[in-house]
Amino acid sequence: MVAIVATAAYLGLEARAVEVQVQVAAGMPGFVVVGLPDKAVAESRERVRAAIASLGLSLPPKRITVNLSPADLPKEGSHYDLPIALGLLAAMGVVDAESLSQFVAVGELGLDGRVAPSPGVLLAALHAAERQLGLICPAAQGSEAAWAGSIEVVATPDLLALLNHLRGTAVLRAPEPGDAAEPSRGPDLAQVKGQETAKRALEIAAAGGHNLLMVGPPGAGKSLMAACLPGILPELTPAEALETSMVASVAGTLEGGRISRTRPFRAPHHSASMAALVGGGIRAKPGEVSLAHLGVLFLDELPEFQRAVLDSLRQPLETGNVSVARANAHVTFPARVQLVAAMNPCRCGHLGDPALACARAPRCAADYQAKVSGPSLDRIDLHVEVAAVSAADLVLPPPTEGSREVSERVRAAREVQTARYAGLGVRTNAEADGPVLEAVATPDEPGRKLLAQAAEAMRLSARGYTRIQRVARTIADLAGAETVGRVHIAEALSYRRQAPRN
Repeated sequence: MVAIVATAAYLGLEARAVEVQVQVAAGMPGFVVVGLPDKAVAESRERVRAAIASLGLSLPPKRITVNLSPADLPKEGSHYDLPIALGLLAAMGVVDAESLSQFVAVGELGLDGRVAPSPGVLLAALHAAERQLGLICPAAQGSEAAWAGSIEVVATPDLLALLNHLRGTAVLRAPEPGDAAEPSRGPDLAQVKGQETAKRALEIAAAGGHNLLMVGPPGAGKSLMAACLPGILPELTPAEALETSMVASVAGTLEGGRISRTRPFRAPHHSASMAALVGGGIRAKPGEVSLAHLGVLFLDELPEFQRAVLDSLRQPLETGNVSVARANAHVTFPARVQLVAAMNPCRCGHLGDPALACARAPRCAADYQAKVSGPSLDRIDLHVEVAAVSAADLVLPPPTEGSREVSERVRAAREVQTARYAGLGVRTNAEADGPVLEAVATPDEPGRKLLAQAAEAMRLSARGYTRIQRVARTIADLAGAETVGRVHIAEALSYRRQAPRN
């Protein structure tokens, strides 16, 4: 007899159907798993054997063959334990195989029969919904699976409870969707003394989803302003919240099924490896750039990151996704992020201050800033110099305008963009390109002349020209202007990267 249980394999944010085929046949006793399993899947034999023994059952003295079909698809992870155990119990006649045909099963088994959480349950639930099947998953992740919609979710704490549920002797309660976490706003912009130019650039970046680089001496408030950014960004829409939660589910960081409407804010240390930042590893996992999808990726001390690591961000910043190529798989993760970076002007950090600058100034500034490649800097829309905060600034009372007031203007600008790009697959001005950008960001005649003159004088690349158009469109949206004018182009040009000082 061959028993079949449905499960799923994860490739990026895609769940592919996998059949767990279990055969118990006469022959030399043995237990083999085939179908391109990785180490964790191959070890499931021992976990399944012990879990079934915890029920007071023993495996038959026959040849047990488990085939994970399709056989050419790599199988990774411990979530195959539960479907293998259920298939084996069905082949032994303990469970009705027909009742299992209505479910997709995922979950890791403990030696005592407990069903432990495993990454990717939300993806499995959405996959089950597409196939019009139910889902069997760990009890700890039932609230996560319930976000998939109106599908039957059986969230079981252990193998015995699941068997009783399938037999109808003790029905498990259907889980409720997890609570939506309260928005986390972080520091308030009112805490920032002075820095009006930088705060203006931060508002523009938030309104249009633009990348931002702040350059200034230590203690000028760069990190504080970056931490204030989530407080002025609009909340995620329900569809966007589900999208970011899918990434968190694959990474195994979605705890208690709590889906947040707050935009992600990731701030990796500058010692992060390429796999940590863009994803990868032996088992391809999403990196920081994907965990920050639809949110903010903050890179502090930008030149201290490895050059190759920073350059690996070039493609994700342009395309909004990252592709991890391996010998046995090609995995794509979403990576539509807003990059915010901060750096000192030189290694000592006090370039331009005769009292504090080192003896190598200004040569040290050119060497330090050269650690970040020109193509990487060209992908940053807004470059702003953050001046040192003086004692006179520190004793001033808090600004009358904080994150609440700025967020209202950002929200209004985002609403304009949402209406403008409805049905075009574009969320913000930073994503607009090609004919769409030409239709909405072409400046009036004075603005066009200024942009043409600046493109020649500043030797702008085609990418730089396009990004100035996008920033100018956002500035116009903040001002409530229908057309991009000369004043909007002029302000956008003021934020473009200046040539390094010699």
